[in-house]
Amino acid sequence: MAVKSSTKSKAKKSQNSQNSEDTDNKFEIRLQKFIADCGITSRRKAEQLITQGRVTINGEVVMELGTKVDPKNDIVLVDGHLADLAAVDQVYLMLHKPRGFVTTLNDPEGRETVMDLVKDVTERIYPVGRLDYLSEGLLIMTNDGEVANMIMHPKFNVQKVYEVKVFGSVTETILNKLRAGAYLEEGFVKPTSVRVIKQLPTKTWLEFRLNEGRNREIRRLCEAVGLTVDKLKRLAVGNLTIEGVAPGKYRLMSKSQLLNAIGLNEDGTLKKVLNAEGFVSSKKTIDLKKKRPQPGTVADDEAFKKFRRETYFESLKLIQENKANVANKITKLEEQVYLEEQASYVERRKKIEKVKATIKNNNLQRTNFRTKPS
Repeated sequence: MAVKSSTKSKAKKSQNSQNSEDTDNKFEIRLQKFIADCGITSRRKAEQLITQGRVTINGEVVMELGTKVDPKNDIVLVDGHLADLAAVDQVYLMLHKPRGFVTTLNDPEGRETVMDLVKDVTERIYPVGRLDYLSEGLLIMTNDGEVANMIMHPKFNVQKVYEVKVFGSVTETILNKLRAGAYLEEGFVKPTSVRVIKQLPTKTWLEFRLNEGRNREIRRLCEAVGLTVDKLKRLAVGNLTIEGVAPGKYRLMSKSQLLNAIGLNEDGTLKKVLNAEGFVSSKKTIDLKKKRPQPGTVADDEAFKKFRRETYFESLKLIQENKANVANKITKLEEQVYLEEQASYVERRKKIEKVKATIKNNNLQRTNFRTKPS
């Protein structure tokens, strides 16, 4: 009995191991995303097709938007036509997103999107992760969902490098707070490293390294310790850097080139040859203990809060209005001074002409030698 029980135990263990391997090898994505990746339509329109009952998985109609599909094993039909990723050419590119573009496929507010910068790419691609409207830098775009997942998911441990300019003077105390991390809405966030790379008269450049890519993570982390971000640029993902690519331009790559540049193997594991620190910037660290912070307002001063995202455009508008008001006042003052100078000039000319007339009359009287009649 003991031998039989042991045999069953081994068989069960082997089966569980096999099931675990099958689960690990299974790559599932949301149905609407899969349809979009196949180039059939956008993700939003794909959702409409699903809710209208026009999509089947393995012969069964599916109308739930949360449904997931395994692209390698499941057969998906849209209006009776096969949705096949193999029919789509896979595209990989790195875009230098400029400031003032939205990282989305379309914007309800009518703002320019990153898709406007890649109009000549015929295949349907989408951004991997996000850079907000006021941020710039490296943005990977592809139609390969598996690669996108490897780059974004925290378990693959891909490091991202950012350069961030904050208002004010950063002190050693502020720097230590940033390094210690902070609690955000989704939990505790701590950067891999933070260092000062440049000091300006009224602002400071910092370099952040993170292994996660949560929405507006750096801006929120800075705000959590009282700082206000002026500019934010994603410089690198792994060993892949945006250096050499002009803002608004992109560089096409093959899958192997992209993964090699980032430092990933095909299965998502880190390459052993990858530098442990990922991309290494040529900019030197400024030691605040030796050089000390620049004189001026400290970076966590509340005066800088008006330049945060929520009030950024309103503050800029007020600044522009104030500049316009000052310019109008200067113009009016200049006009007033000019009119006063003109009036003064006219008065001076009148006095001069009067004096000249008086002198002329006096001279005529002195040089008149005619005798007066008796």
